Amino acid sequence: MTTQEVANKLVELCRQSKIGEVHNTLFAANVTSIEANEMMGPKVAEGLDAIKAKDVAFQAGVEEFHGATISDPIVAGNHFAITWVLDVTFRGQRRMTIEEICVYHVHDGKIVLEQFFY
Repeated sequence: MTTQEVANKLVELCRQSKIGEVHNTLFAANVTSIEANEMMGPKVAEGLDAIKAKDVAFQAGVEEFHGATISDPIVAGNHFAITWVLDVTFRGQRRMTIEEICVYHVHDGKIVLEQFFY
């Protein structure tokens, strides 16, 4: 897959809330995930299994998911970016809106790096 194809598929699946399918089909086994801080999980997760575990932990912390807006991707070379706005209530916290920029690096048709800025 080209970077554009990976980007389009990621957006399509995320808009359908199919994060597991994103991980299983678009991520390389040696993918790295970097968060802006530890609010959403470990700051750095290395490898697909660690990223899947991070997602499970994140989902467990959500009391209520109110919605999300995901932009179309912007592609440049082997990288693409999207904006993602989450409307969520975490357990024991107030409802909040989180706006982030997500940047991805694609190598050999798979995502090898994701980094979040919020």
